[in-house]
Amino acid sequence: MAIVELRFSALPEHVRTARLVAAAVARRAGVDEAVLDEVRLAVGEACSRAVGLHVLHGVESPVRVALIEEEKKFSIEVGDGTSTAAASSHGASGADSASRAPATSPDDDEAESDMGLAVISGLVDDVEVTADDDGGLIRMSWPVAPEPVLP
Repeated sequence: MAIVELRFSALPEHVRTARLVAAAVARRAGVDEAVLDEVRLAVGEACSRAVGLHVLHGVESPVRVALIEEEKKFSIEVGDGTSTAAASSHGASGADSASRAPATSPDDDEAESDMGLAVISGLVDDVEVTADDDGGLIRMSWPVAPEPVLP
């Protein structure tokens, strides 16, 4: 098993880099060329969602991306640091929340996050979304082509 790990500041301009690296590693792992656009799009959606959640909750830890090459599948894990504890400890309260109110409402942010998950689910057959004390995690997997047997 080979793992490539990326960590980047929660800035939208880093999402493009994550997409490019994911596509390159997926290609090297043996993911079918016809599926590489789906890999790029899914990683872009997952990373954009993580960046948005970091900004919304004021989380300063980096977005985490793990590209995992296994014998029969290629997996990507995109993790954010927006655990329930992190969100509440970084969240605004009382009068301070009015001075730092986001440009969109929490309902809009939640709907956008749900839309991103719907797009990912439409692109990836094998997707799992979980959350724990370390934050949220989206794990996506694609099959890899078996290596040809040489005579």
